[in-house]
Amino acid sequence: MSSVVPSYANHRYPAEIIAHCVWLYFRFPLSFREVEEMMLERGVVVSYETVRRWCLKFGQAYANALRRRRPRPGDKWHLDEVFIKISGMRKYLWRAVDADGNVLDILVQSRRDKAAARRFFRRLMKTTRQVPRVIITDKLRSYGAAHREEMPSVEHRSHKGLNNRAENSHQPTRQRERAMKSFRSVGGAQRFLSAFTGISPHFRPRRHLMTAGRYRFEMRVRFTIWNHITGTTGMPATA
Repeated sequence: MSSVVPSYANHRYPAEIIAHCVWLYFRFPLSFREVEEMMLERGVVVSYETVRRWCLKFGQAYANALRRRRPRPGDKWHLDEVFIKISGMRKYLWRAVDADGNVLDILVQSRRDKAAARRFFRRLMKTTRQVPRVIITDKLRSYGAAHREEMPSVEHRSHKGLNNRAENSHQPTRQRERAMKSFRSVGGAQRFLSAFTGISPHFRPRRHLMTAGRYRFEMRVRFTIWNHITGTTGMPATA
């Protein structure tokens, strides 16, 4: 599958260093300053502010390219919402995953009422360009009300115990939220999580289902894909 490589024109650093910094930030619970320190250990002098700008400029482009390479999602979708703190105020992170745990979309909203559920349903169908066979949610009544208006032909299963897959998918986000000491704005949270949910899962195969050899092979394949969509050959062993 072809992909458009982002332009690195007018950047002083080579593409390998830019892509490596973006990978470090979105793959591990690191701050921009910690990425700066790790690059300094390798002999690359780059400021944390430059790393921040690279992540803003290239993170979403990389995430979009990785999403385009994924197979079409399954016809069973799991939806869930959790609260997050943004500048001390409670907001809600809506998330949808397919039966394999692949994140279909996320949306940060101020409420979890019927209007918020309808907005997420419409965004989800627009993003995936398909309608599922089944959606599985918890007992929140907003889902049922929105489902009857936006997806009347889709089977809706509402049960707390059936939705563990969606709930478990929030764990990496919680880890990053703690490392970042919460998000500072709704827009900032949406931008970060949109890129994060595209990049981080690519490097998180289901390790517990693989032998060590199979896992290493799978990771080599995924790094090859990463190098292709970033237009690089990987970070050199020494700088």
